[in-house]
Amino acid sequence: MNWNDHKAIYLQIVDRIIDEVLMEQVKAGDRALSVRELAAQVQVNPNTVVRSYGLLEREGILYNQRGLGFYIAENALEKARSLKRKTFIEETLPEVFKTMNLLQISLQDLHSFHLQFQNINS
Repeated sequence: MNWNDHKAIYLQIVDRIIDEVLMEQVKAGDRALSVRELAAQVQVNPNTVVRSYGLLEREGILYNQRGLGFYIAENALEKARSLKRKTFIEETLPEVFKTMNLLQISLQDLHSFHLQFQNINS
């Protein structure tokens, strides 16, 4: 995994797992990698993964079955979508709008770019 120096590693792990849920690479009831497995896979301290899993558990995306490990929660897809949407609206969009203003890109231009993107990626 390539790390972004501007964001805490445990949050980047959270983002990765949320993206896996949103892309339905993991589904409700699936067992998550153990703390040690994920730590070895992404080459971080297991405490970093514990912190990531703790946040995902508090957000209702993972749940812990004592002695068995972490699992993807029943409503993880909805929770992940809601969390990602909130982050996008509160953190990403303000930066996009600021850049649009600086570059004098209108909402109409943005809509046109979005349509082009959809055509290329569909």
